[in-house]
Amino acid sequence: MSNKTSRMPRFGSESEEADWWAGAAGRAYVKAKSAEATARGTKASGSTLVAKLNKKSSTQIALRLPETDIAQAREIADRKGIGYQTLLKILVREGLAREARRR
Repeated sequence: MSNKTSRMPRFGSESEEADWWAGAAGRAYVKAKSAEATARGTKASGSTLVAKLNKKSSTQIALRLPETDIAQAREIADRKGIGYQTLLKILVREGLAREARRR
């Protein structure tokens, strides 16, 4: 790996960002940033999207979904390298944004 860390691309959607972080390029970026931070004696920062999501307060709800939908969400989330609940939150947010634009 080169000494210079590649730049994080701009993402068109949360799903696109999740795919990048879960892929080889995202993992290489994290490793390089971590190595750079260790060399400087500082802590590496991660995704600005994740940091933004973590700052927002959330409300816990109970939601009943068909087992087949949960199984499919788990499979997709596993491919993306994220938790299935995180995937479901992303999908809900994208769906709400899409519906809000339809008004």
